[in-house]
Amino acid sequence: MGRHVVRRLLQMVPVFVGATLLIFLMVNVMGDPVAGLCGERRCDPATAARLRAEFGLDEPVWRQYLTYMGNVLTGDFGTAFNGQEVTELMATAFPVTLRLTLIAVFFEVVVGVTLGVVTGLRRGRPVDTGVLLLTLVVISVPTFVTGLLLQLLLGVKWGWIRPSVSAEAPFGELVLPGLVLASVSLAYVTRLTRTSIAENRRSDYVRTAVAKGLPRRRVVTRHLLRNSLIPVVTFIGADVGFLMGGAIVTERIFNIHGVGYQLYQGILRQNTQTVVGFVTVLVLVFLVANLVVDLLYAVLDPRIRHV
Repeated sequence: MGRHVVRRLLQMVPVFVGATLLIFLMVNVMGDPVAGLCGERRCDPATAARLRAEFGLDEPVWRQYLTYMGNVLTGDFGTAFNGQEVTELMATAFPVTLRLTLIAVFFEVVVGVTLGVVTGLRRGRPVDTGVLLLTLVVISVPTFVTGLLLQLLLGVKWGWIRPSVSAEAPFGELVLPGLVLASVSLAYVTRLTRTSIAENRRSDYVRTAVAKGLPRRRVVTRHLLRNSLIPVVTFIGADVGFLMGGAIVTERIFNIHGVGYQLYQGILRQNTQTVVGFVTVLVLVFLVANLVVDLLYAVLDPRIRHV
C-alpha cells in the first residue's frame, strides 16, 4: 500500500504540470487582459506598456508560466488586476464553496446511495419504477431551471427560505443550493448504485452468504453493499472536483460568492491571474480526490490490494 501511495503521488506531478500548463496557455489566448482592464476605452500605449510590464505580460508565455509556477510553489498565486492578492480571494471563496460541496456530497451519499440500495433490492417493483422515472426527470431538467424554480417557490412565494444567500453563507442557508447543485449527480448515483446492487445480487459470494444462513442485513451491508459501492465511489470522487468548479450556475442563482462566482468574474474581466490561480487549486482538488478514491478501493473490496 505504501509503495502504491508513493507511486500515485509521483504520477500526480506530471499530471499537475501538464494540466496547469494547458490552463495557462488557454487563459492567455482568451484576449488581451490589459484591454479588458481599461474597459470600453482603449488604453494609451504608454499606460498599456506600463501595465504589461507591471504584471509581467510583456514576457514570453513560457517565461510567464515558469515564473508563475515558481511563485505557486511558494504559495504566491499573484495579484489580481484590481490590486487584491489572489490568495485573499481564495481565502473568502473556497470555504464557501467547500461548505456548499460538502452539503451536495452529503445528499449524494445519503439520499443517492439509500435510494439506489432500496431500488436495487426491489428491482421491477413499483418503488423501483417510480424512482427511475424521478431520476430521469431530474437528469433531464437543467440545473438553472431547478434552481430558479425552487428559489421562486420556496424563497419568494412561500417564504420558507431566503431567496439569496447572505455574505457569511452559513450551512443552514446553503442546504437548498447544495441540493440544487447535487440534483443531477444524486440522480446518477441513485441509478449507478441500483444497477450495481442488482447485478451483484446474482453473484456467487452473495448466494453463498445466504446459503450459510447469514442475516439479510449482514449480507447486504458486509457483502453486497461494499463490493457494489466501488463504481459509486469512483463517480463521487471525480464529482467532488466538478462540484467545486462547476458551481457557477448555482452560485449565480443564489448570489453565493464562492469559487464559481470568482471564476465568472475573472473570465468576464479577463483577469488571468484570478482564473489561473483558482483553476490551479481545483486541479489539486481533482488529484487529491482521485488519490483518496484509489485508497478506498482496498477498504471496500478486500480482493483489491495495492502492492
